Amino acid sequence: MSKSRFDLEEIIDLEKWEKLQDSLSLVTKMAILTIDYKGVPVTKHSYCQPFCHGVRQDAHLSQYCQKCDARAGIEAVRLNKPYIYLCHFNIIDIAIPIIIDNQYLGAIMAGQLKLREPDAPMLEQIVSRPPNVESNRKFKELEEHYDALPVLSYDEVTKCVDLLLQLSTYIVEEAIHKHTTIDLYKKVLTSGTDTPASMEAFHHEPNRAVRNIQSIQHELSGALIDTKLKNGAQRFVSSNTILQPAFDYIFAHKHESFSLKEMAKLCHISPSYFSRIFTKETGENFSVFIARLKIEWAKQLLESTDSPIHQVSDDLGFCDTGYFIKTFKKFENLTPAVYRNMYISSPSK
Repeated sequence: MSKSRFDLEEIIDLEKWEKLQDSLSLVTKMAILTIDYKGVPVTKHSYCQPFCHGVRQDAHLSQYCQKCDARAGIEAVRLNKPYIYLCHFNIIDIAIPIIIDNQYLGAIMAGQLKLREPDAPMLEQIVSRPPNVESNRKFKELEEHYDALPVLSYDEVTKCVDLLLQLSTYIVEEAIHKHTTIDLYKKVLTSGTDTPASMEAFHHEPNRAVRNIQSIQHELSGALIDTKLKNGAQRFVSSNTILQPAFDYIFAHKHESFSLKEMAKLCHISPSYFSRIFTKETGENFSVFIARLKIEWAKQLLESTDSPIHQVSDDLGFCDTGYFIKTFKKFENLTPAVYRNMYISSPSK
């Protein structure tokens, strides 16, 4: 994983974040800690349970806690979703990754509780600790606190996980917004418009600068997507790994219609964040990209099969043939039938 251009101090106002952590801990009954990508805490522990506090104060045992934090954070990134696991004392913990521009910065760690149901799903113990006389002695000292750990049902845990996931997504969205604003300002400075008059125009008319840059990005990105599709790609490899599950699903289910909300859920992010990074990745909004993609697939079918127009429409999940023809004409300036005839009569064919 390449070195990040960000650190958590740039992403999070630690003073405000710790107050929010405290409130969330009271609501969820979970202790919460924010760590960097190495597993090192960057915030204080919000309502750390006495048992875990005692363990983390122990020089020998605390290293296992830090290993749990670090490995769980990386596992959450690998899975691209929150990771529920057992620590080295078989206590329930959760890691929710913080990812900015494909860079793993750290994670929100929560938990320090036990499950109510004896038949709860089997969870992985991410770090095993070899038997040790001192460790056993320490556990005996803290056993009363261990018995007093909060107890939740698995369903309650998953609801808390969803809450923290939404919070993590919000942090990412705010960080992306901040980074985009800074990037925009830098682009204006380096685009030959850094005269006093142009800088004044930027401050007074930021929307115009935003539109100009977005227009250029749209044209370049759109051309790149067209090239990929026209080369008959069977899989779209996204530069943003968060989006890859959506692209994989879309290419594997060409006959379906796709909604932005469903694709966002598949990627474990909010619809608004999905829309934002999808447009950044493709240069087009979700609905336009899907329509363009389906028309490219339609052209391949028109060129390689004798399927009737209505069958091509059905195979690609259009609601009706009339809408398919209208969409095709919008992108190609001619109807599917005319396109097929032109392709068949082309001298190169």
